[in-house]
Amino acid sequence: MTDYAFDDSDLTAQAAHRILQDTLRAADDGELYVERGEAEALVFDDGRLKAATYDSNRGFGLRCVAGETTGFAQSTNLSPEALKRAANAVVLAKAGHDGQIAIAPQRTNASLYPDVDPVLTPTFGHKVELLQEIDAHCRALDPSVVQVSVTLSGSRKAVSILRADNERFDDIRPLVRLNIAITAEKNGRRETGYAGIGGRAAYDDFITVEQWKKLAKEALRQAEVNLESVAAPAGQMDVVLGPGWPGVLLHEAIGHGLEGDFIRKGTSAFAGKIGEQVAASGVTVVDDGTLPGLRGSLTIDDEGTPTEPTVLIENGFLKGFMQDRMNARLLGVPATGNGRREGFAHPPMPRMTNTFMLGGKADPGEIIADLKDGIYATNFGGGQVDITSGKFVFQCTEAYKVENGKIGQPLKGVTIIGDGPTVLTQIRHVGNDMALDPGIGVCGKAGQSVPVGVGQPSLYVEDLTVGGSAV
Repeated sequence: MTDYAFDDSDLTAQAAHRILQDTLRAADDGELYVERGEAEALVFDDGRLKAATYDSNRGFGLRCVAGETTGFAQSTNLSPEALKRAANAVVLAKAGHDGQIAIAPQRTNASLYPDVDPVLTPTFGHKVELLQEIDAHCRALDPSVVQVSVTLSGSRKAVSILRADNERFDDIRPLVRLNIAITAEKNGRRETGYAGIGGRAAYDDFITVEQWKKLAKEALRQAEVNLESVAAPAGQMDVVLGPGWPGVLLHEAIGHGLEGDFIRKGTSAFAGKIGEQVAASGVTVVDDGTLPGLRGSLTIDDEGTPTEPTVLIENGFLKGFMQDRMNARLLGVPATGNGRREGFAHPPMPRMTNTFMLGGKADPGEIIADLKDGIYATNFGGGQVDITSGKFVFQCTEAYKVENGKIGQPLKGVTIIGDGPTVLTQIRHVGNDMALDPGIGVCGKAGQSVPVGVGQPSLYVEDLTVGGSAV
């Protein structure tokens, strides 16, 4: 039987467990995280294959936790000697400490994604042919199309999490993504539209002809909308946020403040407010890593804890937080399966999986009709957020002026400015059209990036600051 994580290395799981038992004696927690992965990315741009990259990695991260102190060491050398050197470094964290190792996470029989290798199947040649086909289709959509860029990426990551009590947790994680960018020209003006899709699945099961043709159509639509856009007004005004991807604002401005490390340290605006009303009535926010095949889903987190649906805000009241094992132990609450890391070279920390607001009762058309003078924002690009305060600035990549309940001209240069805790209290309507994003989210925290999912229904938010480009 092949042990993919340890195969073709000088280190066996049995030897690793023996070293780990000595290393974590008298510690409170810790683990050996072993990872073996491969990833590829193909970029078809300007009518040709412009770039094709392949990367493989293998290594371990060793962690020893004593109280609030963490010792961590990592190596790409999977050998007993390298693991012993790492152990000599991390044991310094427990100097003078006399703890008892925490019990292992409960096991799960769940399997949220297939054991497939997108890097191997289909072949490289078939992937290039697919990119050529998508490029040709996009260019034939409309005479206004002047540029097309298509990116296809996939990865497979096998992880093994070993504990001092001889427990071991394994997971094999596929991930694929397709992005299409189309630039259109009209009357000497050029604008670009984007569309993407991704998830934990095989290419053939996920990126179908129907899917990529739909993406191409959407990218062209966005480009055409941008060609008609006019300078945006600025000032205080009501804003309706569309469903799905606009949930990235919720993720950044609110989600990070509900992560256990910021709560424990008291640096979050939500610290000490469990049971209090922090949002308008009807607002319920959930983090759920158990949704099969989604980009942010995990069968187990990077500490071995099964993911779960975690209610963060329920009908406006603060109910819970996202926890890894260390912060959960120090706060005296259960871990929620939110201990995540970018890879073996990074220690875990509380991170979001798929974070979204549940739908309400309002009809989306009626929400727009109630907006007398404001902005309808349906797509977002980049932004900046102060996690401690929740203050944010987000750029809208698709937005419209609304007057007397009627959607008017598309706008360019729209930015939304506010702070998460305040925005939660300014929600007037929650739509019945909750949608998740198409699988394109990436979250950064403390220098680590992980795939995530976001989502929300249409939301009517009162009195936001809108930064515009009109002079």
